[in-house]
Order: sequence, then structure tokens, then C-alpha cells
Amino acid sequence: MKILLDVPDKKAQSILEVLQSIPKVKAKQITDAKSAIMEDIREAVEEMKLIRAGKKEARNAEDFLNGL
Repeated sequence: MKILLDVPDKKAQSILEVLQSIPKVKAKQITDAKSAIMEDIREAVEEMKLIRAGKKEARNAEDFLNGL
């Protein structure tokens, strides 16, 4: 199982040390840029779930591309 934690900078090192001290647990830091990309992907997946459930309306692909 993978878990993503959002920890304040001043507490991050101590939490990382605790996690690394637990047998069979691997912990590593990720960059802010990678974190932002992961959050964007998570939001996109949630939006797709809402669209498939009929709780949100999908945009036309042509309108989307014109908006870029």
C-alpha cells in the first residue's frame, strides 16, 4: 500500500526518520512539483468519477481544446 502524507516542513524530517525505522516500510521524499502533479491527477480522477456517475456534465472535446 502506498500512502501520501502532507507534513509541515519543520516536522517532516522527524516523521521521515520514524517511518524509516519501521521494518519493511520504505519512505522517501518527493518534490513539490511531483506532489502538485499527483494532486492534479487525483482531482482529474475524482472529476471523471463524478461524470461517469452522472453528477457532473462532461465538456465537449472541441470546447476543451479551444480553451487551451
